[in-house]
Amino acid sequence: MNTSLKWTAFEYKQKQHRPDWFIAISVIAVALIITAVINNNILFAIFIALGVFTLLMYAARKPQSIQFEINEKGVLIGEVIYPYKKLKSFFIRKKLDEAYLILESEGLITPHITIPLSDNIAIEEIYEFLSEYLKEEEHTESVAEIVMDRLGF
Repeated sequence: MNTSLKWTAFEYKQKQHRPDWFIAISVIAVALIITAVINNNILFAIFIALGVFTLLMYAARKPQSIQFEINEKGVLIGEVIYPYKKLKSFFIRKKLDEAYLILESEGLITPHITIPLSDNIAIEEIYEFLSEYLKEEEHTESVAEIVMDRLGF
């Protein structure tokens, strides 16, 4: 058996947004900002403006190619290693023509780490390798993932 599995994949699948998507988000944001200003809630208006600006910048951003590795020490994502002692379980989700490795961690901020799998890595190899260190446990999509998918991310 391999001592490590390595692959490269884009951090996320970029979805193309038509100009009307950007216009719709902007119109909703302006309406929320006007409502906040009318209600004398300037801080909320600033929060909405910054949030929408960040959202639009993220939508226009191209995904980066990231190196992933699974070895005897843990899971390496770019330069960050997640040791097995900090991980609880794993699950491989197949969604249409894509596959993702989902790791459940002990982290409060990011309890689930989603890793895209490329076509040049065998899902069976990942399953066999991780089964030695972690238990398999089905993970459903979080509400945040469903909302982001609906918004086009």
